[in-house]
Amino acid sequence: MTVRQDQLSNGFRIVSEHMPGLQSASIGIWVSAGARHERIEQNGIAHFLEHMAFKGTKRRSALQIAEAIEDVGGYINAYTSREVTAYYARVLKADVPLAMDVIGDIVMNPVFDPKEIEIERGVILQEIGQAADTPDDVIFDWLQEESYRDQPLGRTILGSTERVSNFTREDLSGFVAEHYGPEQMILSAAGAVDHDMLVKMATEMFGHLKPRKGLIADAARFTGGEARQLKDLEQAHFALALESPGYRDDQIYTAQIYSSALGGGMSSRLFQEVRETRGLCYTIFAQTGAYADTGATTIYAGTSGEQVAELAGITIDEMKRAADDMSDQEVARARAQMKAGMLMGLESPSNRAERLARLVQIWDEVPSLEDTVARIDAVSRDDVRAFAEQMAVRAPAALAVYGPVDAAPSLQELQERRAA
Repeated sequence: MTVRQDQLSNGFRIVSEHMPGLQSASIGIWVSAGARHERIEQNGIAHFLEHMAFKGTKRRSALQIAEAIEDVGGYINAYTSREVTAYYARVLKADVPLAMDVIGDIVMNPVFDPKEIEIERGVILQEIGQAADTPDDVIFDWLQEESYRDQPLGRTILGSTERVSNFTREDLSGFVAEHYGPEQMILSAAGAVDHDMLVKMATEMFGHLKPRKGLIADAARFTGGEARQLKDLEQAHFALALESPGYRDDQIYTAQIYSSALGGGMSSRLFQEVRETRGLCYTIFAQTGAYADTGATTIYAGTSGEQVAELAGITIDEMKRAADDMSDQEVARARAQMKAGMLMGLESPSNRAERLARLVQIWDEVPSLEDTVARIDAVSRDDVRAFAEQMAVRAPAALAVYGPVDAAPSLQELQERRAA
């Protein structure tokens, strides 16, 4: 399998990887325009724009967009994150040019019909309402807000009901003008693809665009803080975030191995101690998420209101213990899980295309898998213990608790336990 990259004279980038033996391909356009690129009055507009891409272009109605891909048995979708908006499709080899044409059409030629805007506004407001009724969604939005308070990175991707209710056609067009320049776009494809054909089609579709530097997102600052709300729920939801490396930091692999050993699976410390030994919860996990310039290691659990204080205390104790006695076996297991998860995931052309786009967005190149595996293997037990000590004692923290949480410790109380 060979990764190939090209860049048009206007800055538009193309990256692809041919995967022998596959009869299908995943292809999409990743735009460096997500929630963290929005001004406060725009919060939620990147997501709104993603929805509107499927509501009609100068060449196709909303139904024709769906039919064009589904008539050949394909799949088309999109998503918005805090750093990117992606439009992608999965089709058979012969239909790659069709998928490219449809995706290019929805990105380049949306009409933003006023009637469709109102219909989709209703859909998004329902999505916001659904998220508000889902404790898992609520608590992670609060945790993000407390981690990056008063910053675009801390705001919800969906936006508020008030702002979404007031977005206009001009607002949508304005965001496109600000952020959808050729230098912000990456065409990424994997599977049964021909790179030279992709470059030719990209040149025809995007080569005429004038270079336009996008607005640079403000550097992130992990602020820390606490969000707490009492509500009559069956479970008390507990989420703790600790400042961790971003994608460009050499410690990112150490952070990911640490969170896997701490709470990444059934053999992890938190799962074994909190669930298997003490029976305090059904769900508990730790994970490390990263952005270009910052990241967070997050621990989440759901338990009863009577047990949330005990669970929180044990969590801190396990974090501190990991700094003292994390074993070679635990680190080896976490490394193996990380490598296997990555390599198994990359058997999917969709996952591989997304990885290519993300790496080009961050590094402007695609490091080899061999290099990535070597970096994972280079993380030692001592590296993980040192990182665990930082997480347990020094890293800035944010806390969110929701439900019957009268007995839940405050962030200050958890900080005191960390320092003890």
